[in-house]
Amino acid sequence: MASLTAPPTLSLQQRINRVSVCTIFANPPFKVNETGLRNGRCRGLCSVARAKLAVEGDVIEKEAVSGNDKNDYGVVSVHHVGVLCENLERSLDFYQNILGLEINEARPHDKLPYRGAWLWVGSEMIHLMELPNPDPLTGRPEHGGRDRHTCIAIRDVSKLKAILDKAGISYTLSKSGRPAIFTRDPDGNALEFTQVDN
Repeated sequence: MASLTAPPTLSLQQRINRVSVCTIFANPPFKVNETGLRNGRCRGLCSVARAKLAVEGDVIEKEAVSGNDKNDYGVVSVHHVGVLCENLERSLDFYQNILGLEINEARPHDKLPYRGAWLWVGSEMIHLMELPNPDPLTGRPEHGGRDRHTCIAIRDVSKLKAILDKAGISYTLSKSGRPAIFTRDPDGNALEFTQVDN
């Protein structure tokens, strides 16, 4: 019989989630609203706290790995996607002014041997890197879903469609009929925006 006074044993993932939430509410780096998060997102702090604890997890507690868990090394989420660009200012104009993404000022951009910027996509990021692109700009599929692409979950495909129409940016809709739109950034990098409920 379990003791009523003994604290419950939490898995590493449960402790990571608990510490992430405690970190957010104990030391918020931003103004919080009634839900406790700015704009309903944790602005990367969740992923940072989880990643830090996942790496340092063996310091907290080494969990037994059974034969079935041999490939479970603690995947949490996609942290960021690296996107090559020829001209950082031109790309920032597209990602900030057309798509409305915000720069993560906390990420280092001056410690790398090339210019770049980190942009928030929910609680994850796109890392723009001003580097030569080995991919050809011509001869790529017209529909971005048939090319390497980054997919971003959004709430309203029709609103993004209107934004792209106003800016004169070409796009294609999902071939399957689901609410999704594909476009390319100024360097030909394919982007998918898929509509989600939450």
